[in-house]
Amino acid sequence: MVDDLRSEDGLGGLDGHRARQQRRPENGTQRPLADREVPLGQQDHDSHVLAPAVHAWLDGELPEAAVRKGDTARDVEFWKQINVEVDQRRRMHTPTYLEARIMDALPQTAPAVITPWWRREFVISPMTAVGIAAALVVVVAAATAAFMLAAR
Repeated sequence: MVDDLRSEDGLGGLDGHRARQQRRPENGTQRPLADREVPLGQQDHDSHVLAPAVHAWLDGELPEAAVRKGDTARDVEFWKQINVEVDQRRRMHTPTYLEARIMDALPQTAPAVITPWWRREFVISPMTAVGIAAALVVVVAAATAAFMLAAR
C-alpha cells in the first residue's frame, strides 16, 4: 500500500490518479519504495516465528506445561511477562489531582467560530435548490408582468 497523502515529492493528496501520473518518470521506471511500504509475505533471517504450540497455549487450548519444553520455553516466559505487565497497567489509575488539572484546563464554553460567515462552506440540498429555482422563476415572471403593465 502506498501512502499518497504524505509523499516525499509533495505530489500526494486526495487525487491519487493525478499524483501518480505526475510522479511517474519519463524513462518509464518505477520510483523506489518508500520506507513506509512493507512487503508482505517475506521473512527476515533474524525474525522469530512462534510455534503453533505457543499459539495454542495463548488461545487457551494447551496447558502451560505442554508448551514449556525446548525452544518454546523462552516464548512462554516472554508472554507470561507481557501478561504480568498488562495486568499491572490495567490496574493503574490516574491520580485525582491530575484528573482535576486536566478537567480544569478544558474550556468551559464552546469555541467561537473564527471564520466569518461569508467565508464558510455553503451547503445546499437538491430539494432546497429546486425550491429556490422555482421561487426565482416566480419572482422573475412577476417582475416581467409588472414591467409589461407599467409599459402600457
